[in-house]
Amino acid sequence: QVHLVESGGGLVQAGGSLRLSCAASGRTYHNVAMGWFRRAPEKAREFVGVISWSGDSTYYADSVKGRFTISRNNAENTVYLQMDSLKPEDTAIYYCAASHSVIPISVNEYNYWGQGTQVTVSS
Repeated sequence: QVHLVESGGGLVQAGGSLRLSCAASGRTYHNVAMGWFRRAPEKAREFVGVISWSGDSTYYADSVKGRFTISRNNAENTVYLQMDSLKPEDTAIYYCAASHSVIPISVNEYNYWGQGTQVTVSS
């Protein structure tokens, strides 16, 4: 089992930045890719980005490419989502998730999920 807890959400003005954290624990937190997803009101959960276990590979949705950056510190079992140049359309609940796949981009490839943290971007 892998237990995930997100933090760092909040209210920010358009153009601002936030950094989300995802703290992981559990015996099987090893060699897992970590992804970020989001769900806006009345919309389906959307892929944001993913980072490989080693941190050498990342992949982002076109909607956030160049603005969001995922990083991880395996010694501290933490994954980060740095969000810059935020837009009102980035408003959503953000979830981190763990997967035993290499670079998973679909919801179905993820085995473990956090509870989410709210990000609200005002215009």
